[in-house]
Amino acid sequence: MSAATSPSERRVSARIGAISESATLAVDAKAKALKAAGRPVIGFGAGEPDFPTPGYIVEAAVEACRNPKYHRYTPAGGLPELKAAIAEKTLRDSGYEVDASQILVTNGGKQAIYEAFAAILDPGDEVIVPAPYWTTYPESIRLAGGVPVEVVADETTGYQVSVEQLEAARTERTKVVLFVSPSNPTGAVYSEAEAEAIGRWAVEHGLWVLTDEIYEHLVYGDAKFTSLPAIVPELRDKCIVVNGVAKTYAMTGWRVGWIVGPKDVVKAATNLQSHATSNVSNVAQVAALAAVSGNLDAVAEMRTAFDRRRQTIVRMLNEIDGVLCPEPEGAFYAYPSVKELLGKEIRGRRPATAVELAALILDEAEVAVVPGEAFGTPGYLRLSYALGDDDLVEGISRLQKLLGEAKA
Repeated sequence: MSAATSPSERRVSARIGAISESATLAVDAKAKALKAAGRPVIGFGAGEPDFPTPGYIVEAAVEACRNPKYHRYTPAGGLPELKAAIAEKTLRDSGYEVDASQILVTNGGKQAIYEAFAAILDPGDEVIVPAPYWTTYPESIRLAGGVPVEVVADETTGYQVSVEQLEAARTERTKVVLFVSPSNPTGAVYSEAEAEAIGRWAVEHGLWVLTDEIYEHLVYGDAKFTSLPAIVPELRDKCIVVNGVAKTYAMTGWRVGWIVGPKDVVKAATNLQSHATSNVSNVAQVAALAAVSGNLDAVAEMRTAFDRRRQTIVRMLNEIDGVLCPEPEGAFYAYPSVKELLGKEIRGRRPATAVELAALILDEAEVAVVPGEAFGTPGYLRLSYALGDDDLVEGISRLQKLLGEAKA
């Protein structure tokens, strides 16, 4: 080992130094900075509803601020009343009956994902990760000591992986399969039969499943959300569900997520959290309690708006020569293929990758999008349609004008 790389000289640990910045947050930050500087940038980068948090949730938080009970430490694993409410909400929305002792309240979905992987992975354990994937999944796996193994799906299969693909990726080191439906970044939604087949395959081979259900209420048309442990009961002893209030209730900034899983795993993750962050903000937990205990009327209104925007963005993207955008069935993302545009001349530049194309789009059209490389699949762009209707139309109109100039 050279002096330049010796432990005493290394300023940042190899483990942390290997972690990439969140591409979606980076794009969003750049778009906001440019906008603050006076440029009329329209951002399609962040997965963040443009709606305010419903008023009854905000009022619950205001009352919590006034209550001295919430000015002190509370149990690291979450307020007992919130954990009980999450159990009731899980039964209501998923048909999955769990006990409050199977729940850990976390600082958002990202902490839930990391702590879940940290609780079950040993160094070298492999996790099968369908791609395109959300940027945080593989980084959380690596940070927990695991090895992400990508299984790639494309637009020809609606961005859905098959049991056959999963089986081809399975090795003696495979411990976990990641299952996400509705999907970020593609909006893909597996049917109940497709989800059940994956769940039964996992049971057959004794694998754990981590399933992220954060977009459970954002499905459109004939698509239906399916909770794996509800339809494959044999999976429950080796299944961890991650969820939160961020997307459903427009509460991204409140930072409340949770883990639902076997008691021993949840206890281990709770021990980790007791040293890492202790309890989630009590005010945010009380807000989350109001959210999960209330009705879904506000959610239905947001879903109606997202559905309208979904149809608009898909139609307008598919009007651009060289762009192919399957219709997403869930979440609030479009994931068009732009492979036919790569290498073509656009305003004197020939972008060879989606990264270069996204940079050109930001420079020339003042529209911020995230390149597919961030999600494990080069040649694509991710656009969130969780923004106002007028901005959406204006932003895609700019894309149509710019990309319509592409020539061989």
